[in-house]
Amino acid sequence: MFSIEHEFDCTTVTLVDEGKKPLLEDVVLNAFAECVTVEQFDPRTDSVQKITLSLSQVRDLAAALDLPEGVYRMVTEKG
Repeated sequence: MFSIEHEFDCTTVTLVDEGKKPLLEDVVLNAFAECVTVEQFDPRTDSVQKITLSLSQVRDLAAALDLPEGVYRMVTEKG
């Protein structure tokens, strides 16, 4: 299950782990104009772990999900 919320400065997507146990903590993605953050509570450290991806890294990640094993570089076409 997931939810999408549009705020003033970002879009927030929350991914909720459903199904058989063991379940993991929710994953929260915040999409800003300049970056995307990914956050998840870590019960072992009792803190939220956060990573920040540039929009270029997000684009590469989206492409990587549909590609076979290998090393790639995204090339944009100039018009």
